[in-house]
Amino acid sequence: MSSDQSLLLPFDQFAFAELKSDGKEQRLRLVFATHEVTLRGNSLRRIETAMQRMELAFLGTLPANQRSLVMEGQPLILEIGAIEASNDSTYAPSQTKASTS
Repeated sequence: MSSDQSLLLPFDQFAFAELKSDGKEQRLRLVFATHEVTLRGNSLRRIETAMQRMELAFLGTLPANQRSLVMEGQPLILEIGAIEASNDSTYAPSQTKASTS
């Protein structure tokens, strides 16, 4: 997703999350009734936990030149994508950051 796009999905349609690790990099799949959101990055378990607790407030684009500002252990999303369940239209991946409340 680009910085000029947004997608709001209701927590009550959240079905499940699946986290897979490949070395330091992780992939987190968030499945909703109408969409599937895929994240690629580091320390994504914190995002999975925020979803489980219904505390996730925002996922947004982070410019590549600001990645070094993210402290070790904080979620760093390298790519985010969303697919609508009813058809295969896809939002383009981008570099993003996460914020939890």
